[in-house]
Amino acid sequence: MTKTDLRPVKLPDDKKEAANHALARVRTYLAEHQEASQVRVSVQGENSEPLILPREAVELLASLLAHLGAGRAVSVVPSDAELTTQQAADMLNVSRPFLIGLLEAGEIEYRTVGTHRRITASSLLEYKRQDDHHRRLVADELTQLGQEMRMN
Repeated sequence: MTKTDLRPVKLPDDKKEAANHALARVRTYLAEHQEASQVRVSVQGENSEPLILPREAVELLASLLAHLGAGRAVSVVPSDAELTTQQAADMLNVSRPFLIGLLEAGEIEYRTVGTHRRITASSLLEYKRQDDHHRRLVADELTQLGQEMRMN
C-alpha cells in the first residue's frame, strides 16, 4: 500500500469566491439533471472533446467546493488507505497515546505491520460515526434531564 498524503488543501481568500461560484453552478446542474448518471463537462483548451464524469464524482466535487469556499481545509482519503497512529490521532483530534488506548481497547480495528500499527480510514471513520452518535444520545439525554429538573 502506498503512503497516504493527508496534507489538507486550503484556498487563499482570493479564490474562495471562484469556488463558491463553481459550487452554485454545479449544484444547479445536479438539481436540474437528477436522472443523469454521468455529467458532461466542457473543458477549455486545444481538445474540445467534453469530459464525461460519473455523477458521484461531481457530487464529491460539489462537497469539496462547499468546504473550500467556506474557508475550510480539505483532504481526500481513500477508505482503504492505511493510516499511521499519528495520522489517525490527528484526524480524530486526539493525542497519539489516547488513540493507542482506543486501539488496545478494541474500539478501532487495526493491523500490525512489524512493530507498527496501521488503521484503515474506513475503520477510523466508523469509530468516529459511532462516537458522534453516542455523544448525540448523551447530549439529548442531558437536555431531557435538564428540562425535567426545571419542571419540578
